[in-house]
Amino acid sequence: MIAGSSLRIIFLLLLVALAVPVVAQKPKTKAQLQKEKQQNLEKIREAEKILSQTSDKKKNTLGELSALKQRISAQENLIGSIKSEISYLDNDITENNEFIGALEDDLKKLKKEYASMLYAAQKANNSATRLTFLFSAASFQQLVMRMQYMKQYSERRKQQAAAITAVQDELSGQVKIIESKRNEKNALLGEEVSENNKLNSLKEQQNKLVKNLEKQEKSLKQDIEDIKKALVELDKKINEIIKEEMERAAREAKAKSKNNTSYVALSASFEDNRSKFAWPADGFISQGFGRQNHPALKHVVIENDGVNIQTAQNEKVKSIFGGEVKMVAFLPSIGNSVIVAHGEYFTVYSGLKDVYVKKGQKITTGQEIGLLQVNSEGVSELRFQIRKNTTPLNPQLWLRPKG
Repeated sequence: MIAGSSLRIIFLLLLVALAVPVVAQKPKTKAQLQKEKQQNLEKIREAEKILSQTSDKKKNTLGELSALKQRISAQENLIGSIKSEISYLDNDITENNEFIGALEDDLKKLKKEYASMLYAAQKANNSATRLTFLFSAASFQQLVMRMQYMKQYSERRKQQAAAITAVQDELSGQVKIIESKRNEKNALLGEEVSENNKLNSLKEQQNKLVKNLEKQEKSLKQDIEDIKKALVELDKKINEIIKEEMERAAREAKAKSKNNTSYVALSASFEDNRSKFAWPADGFISQGFGRQNHPALKHVVIENDGVNIQTAQNEKVKSIFGGEVKMVAFLPSIGNSVIVAHGEYFTVYSGLKDVYVKKGQKITTGQEIGLLQVNSEGVSELRFQIRKNTTPLNPQLWLRPKG
């Protein structure tokens, strides 16, 4: 019975020692959750900066709405991170409670066994009884065995006392750990309540802004038409340049020239970097690829051949890959545009105020192309496209995912 309890104590203590590897097998560790939380806080700071610049104009604008939506999204992600941390702590607290329960059960058994041993020892401690027990042995060999038994019994009693002390110390340590985890959980619960209040306030602000924008339907629709016309003209220029490049590549392929070999290698290299490209500008996606519902106007759909990246003011735009500048052009409503060829792939950067490159120039990955313009509403936004020949591709599938 004593041996069984001792084995169980050893097993429980081994579980404590192995607690870290067991946690590491969970979907997300505490360190990962805290890192995720910090990333969400960074996104909040970025969105706050952009939002403050648009709201400074004291106008109700689509740029402000986009920044507000991004701020709300980051806030929701932060709350999700906090909930995950709370859930993680709940699991830890449950496991600790189970462990404490097991330790308490073992402590009761050990104390009961120890009490029995003390009672037996007390009876045996009588000198006459001990001598009678020893000298009543039938042989010298039996006498030696009885002396060894009494010695072993005494040692076992000491081991039992040590085991009780070890379990009590472990129990005390586990109680302190669980107290710490409960305090941490209570702090997170308070943080969750605070962040939820912020979220509700942001959503109220968003609803108010949408209602105000709905009243500007006429001017918003006119803006959409102006931009649509500029994009049609830009699309025409892009297709003309791409057609010329495709014809040139076909001639070089037919002639088996070295230029065509370089063209093919550049295309393959670009393709190999799918989902690895650095963003051309810091910010967030304010309008996605393809058919998108207008953020404020019902039943209005916008077709986008790329993505719009809303940024802080005075943001510089960088090339995502090395290539050759094929066009620099200014168009009303969208500002300067730069087209860069990367073999059969093309990247388009629109919405620039200043351009740092020129047609025919060879540029490298990460080279600054220009400075984004800031419109009258305080919004700075890059229109970014990736094309394989004339086919528009979703840039979000090519850019490196943000943490």
